Amino acid sequence: MSMKPALSLNSKPADALPASAPQWSEDRLAWLALALTPGLGPRRILSAMEKLGAAPRLFQLTLTELEAFGMPIEAVKFISEGKARDAAQEEWKRVNDSGGSLLTYADEEYPDRLREIYDAPAVLWVRGNRALFSRPSVAVIGTRHPTPYGAGMAEVLSRDLALRKLVILSGMARGIDTAAHKGALAAKGPTIAVWGTGIDVIYPKENKHLAEQILLGEGAIVSEFPMGTFPAPQNFPKRNRIISGMSVGVLVIEASETSGTRVTARCALEQNRDVYAVPGNVTSKTAWGPNTLIKQGARLVATWEDIWEDLPTQVRVQLEEQLEAESNVGVSTTSESNRPPDASLFSATQLAPNEDRVFQALHTDEALQLDELMEKLEGELTSSEVFTALFELELAGRVKQLPGKNFVRSF
Repeated sequence: MSMKPALSLNSKPADALPASAPQWSEDRLAWLALALTPGLGPRRILSAMEKLGAAPRLFQLTLTELEAFGMPIEAVKFISEGKARDAAQEEWKRVNDSGGSLLTYADEEYPDRLREIYDAPAVLWVRGNRALFSRPSVAVIGTRHPTPYGAGMAEVLSRDLALRKLVILSGMARGIDTAAHKGALAAKGPTIAVWGTGIDVIYPKENKHLAEQILLGEGAIVSEFPMGTFPAPQNFPKRNRIISGMSVGVLVIEASETSGTRVTARCALEQNRDVYAVPGNVTSKTAWGPNTLIKQGARLVATWEDIWEDLPTQVRVQLEEQLEAESNVGVSTTSESNRPPDASLFSATQLAPNEDRVFQALHTDEALQLDELMEKLEGELTSSEVFTALFELELAGRVKQLPGKNFVRSF
């Protein structure tokens, strides 16, 4: 079954913006016009809107009045000559035709946490479920070139957290970001991807199917860049402040000393967000980022509980209420039945194929070193599949890891 309609340029979700709502449209059009005006950043736009009082006044000001706002001359001319309004109308049509929508800083649906940051985007371009923006989310970020260990941890932790109703947020880049989104989808949880391109430009291209799955899974794609914006290198560090700004906390899994992940971690600290990190092998270059963050005070994370226990009380209460409400729909209300399912790909009595193959390769009375296990299963499972299976088996208590990356069955 093809999933292509999820990103069809002709599809329109129920919340797509009507092109006709006079006053409402004028407000939104003014915000969009400023966002498209060259030389204006988020702070200048918000300052201008405060001075305007009513957003539509923007289109009534003379060149002299606009100059009094302290805008660059190129921006003043762009607005006074009507080019800003024309650009906004054209962009609005492109957004609506694509099935997307717009959120301005003044809209109620604009993410509350994002409003808290110093340079919050004036306008967000959105595909998918905007209701997610009011739910607690955790950003999962890391290198584009993860080890199997890093990719496995990203996927498992994201799935575990998604099972507890946290929204997983990332940038849909190769590597850790992709694994995080997949983990959330595996838990049938919605996930948010923040792009450094327009919402109609999928990057990297090999993640087209993932983008479709995110939308089909009631997730969302968000960008502060206009339609058609291609993946310029400078866009991605800029978008990182949105990833951290929308989240309750940021989880770092593998990042080298020169990784762009450092930008997001720094943004998180500046925005007073919690920072978590999964420790890595000290001989690995990708372990430099998380290990350094841990030394600087980031919370060390080995399982989902490490993040859950550190969440603000009001966030945990909100999530627990949601879990309880869902468990009470047609299900017994005993404390055991209200617990979220364990993050495992197998039940208590039956293992999934990959886990079963790894489990059968291990013994209770003799440890098997990781490299030996990999060689034993070569041709049957990839290294990533072996790592993921080991994580699942460990989480379920069926396998123990001993020093030196040796593994044994627990029973």
